[in-house]
Amino acid sequence: MPLTFDALIAERRAGPGAARPVMTPEGGTPLSLDAFDALVGRAAAWLRAQGIERHDRVAVWLPNHPHWLALLFGAARIGATVAAVNTRYRTAELHHILSSSGAKLLIFESGDRHADFHAMTAALDLATLPDLKALAAIDSADLPPIQGIPVTHCDFDGFDPLPPQDAQPSDPVILFTTSGTTSKPKLVMHTQETLSLHARYCAPAYGFDAPDAAYLAAMPLCGVFGLNPTLGAFAGGAPIHLLTAYALAPAIGIAKAQAITHFFGSDEMFRQMWDADRTVFSHARICGFGAFTPGMGATLRGMAEEGLPLCGVYGASELHAIFAIQPPTHPIDQRLQGGGRTAGGDTVSVRVRDPETGELCAPDQPGVLEVKGPTNFTGYFRNPEATAKAVDPEGYFRSGDAGYLRPDGTFVYLARNGDFLRLSGFLTDPAEIEEVLESADGVARAQVVGVTHEGRARAFAFILPKPGASPDPETVRTHTADRLAHYKVPLRVVPIESFPATESANGLKIQKAKLRDMAEAHLKDHP
Repeated sequence: MPLTFDALIAERRAGPGAARPVMTPEGGTPLSLDAFDALVGRAAAWLRAQGIERHDRVAVWLPNHPHWLALLFGAARIGATVAAVNTRYRTAELHHILSSSGAKLLIFESGDRHADFHAMTAALDLATLPDLKALAAIDSADLPPIQGIPVTHCDFDGFDPLPPQDAQPSDPVILFTTSGTTSKPKLVMHTQETLSLHARYCAPAYGFDAPDAAYLAAMPLCGVFGLNPTLGAFAGGAPIHLLTAYALAPAIGIAKAQAITHFFGSDEMFRQMWDADRTVFSHARICGFGAFTPGMGATLRGMAEEGLPLCGVYGASELHAIFAIQPPTHPIDQRLQGGGRTAGGDTVSVRVRDPETGELCAPDQPGVLEVKGPTNFTGYFRNPEATAKAVDPEGYFRSGDAGYLRPDGTFVYLARNGDFLRLSGFLTDPAEIEEVLESADGVARAQVVGVTHEGRARAFAFILPKPGASPDPETVRTHTADRLAHYKVPLRVVPIESFPATESANGLKIQKAKLRDMAEAHLKDHP
């Protein structure tokens, strides 16, 4: 059977998961496989009616909603591609994704309690987006046109379901954003084969195919950490209980009422749920977590010692999330590390290279992780230069992550091999924030480092004023808040006369470690 999304539906129909609901949206009714297949068919027909053809790109800027998955499967059915847009993004970030993807259609929710998506879309400079031809909103039928483009209601009712077409495994199906969205954006491209094959690997590897498995989808579908487990659950036949966005009370209610067995999320999500009601995890078999919050190690260990089946995970947009999970049979200290055993098993090769000598490392020797497997991304969209830098001649993806192999064949992720920041669970390049800071009035240069504030990782900015200028720090922060997702907005903006630097063979090198020390000292003196 071909490795396509329609094949995923056919395989589920032929298996024991056919009779189980595909998903239940928060506050909604369960959706059977037949109902989901019909929804996908109507979504495909609706996309065709909007002028979407094979290999066209559709930008989806939505919270977790059945329409999100229906649009993904529907786009796959006609050979189109979804450009996934984080709902936390604002106009500048949206513009870069639309521009770099060449999206023909943007689908958004008009607004929620956090943001006015219609207003942010209206703020786009559509004259610089020649590929964008159509706009649609899922929650309103009477929105005014935006710069002369009507806003269509994204409503699939009234469309006859389109049956499976001639989609191919090699058809690009999704573009995930990776770091660099404000300067040189990279869009990670996966095909129907790489995305659906990973789902097929995850189903037996992580027990999604157990007859009583049930999954709580709490992470955003726009990223791999939300989408990959959801597709793994679909492939395994496990019902998906879809949270619109993570919130403690509904997460607890659904987990207890539906006997959830599979949880994936941030360390902070598990801490909140554990502290609120430990019976939430009465049926839990796997709690795959990302270590996003500094200083959480002792808390996680205590939870694991009391019986919570926490397991560290590893992933990347280029490799998928839950690419690997630590075996639950390992000792707690090992289980709580990132990394683990890959879902793809023997089809995947993980090696570690010494960044200084270029030699491959022996087990237990740290270096940079390199990965090769059939579910690796197929390249950065329209960016062959970046692809060539990331993938070596043998087909290994150079992850840029530090780690080491264990003698038992599992591996450990240690840290990003560089200065990237993990903010609200998203890997963020400081250069993204620095570029926006440097566009503010009176700012010549900027440097951003990470600090821990009230238990959370936050960005902290230092700026050099332009000659004769005295930029107000709060005005500069507001400038970034209007252009970046809220988690990228610096906690503080501090003007200084010069950055600490040292001479190197390649010229002056800014000392990030000293900047971090300065940031910590500032917070201590100005809490």
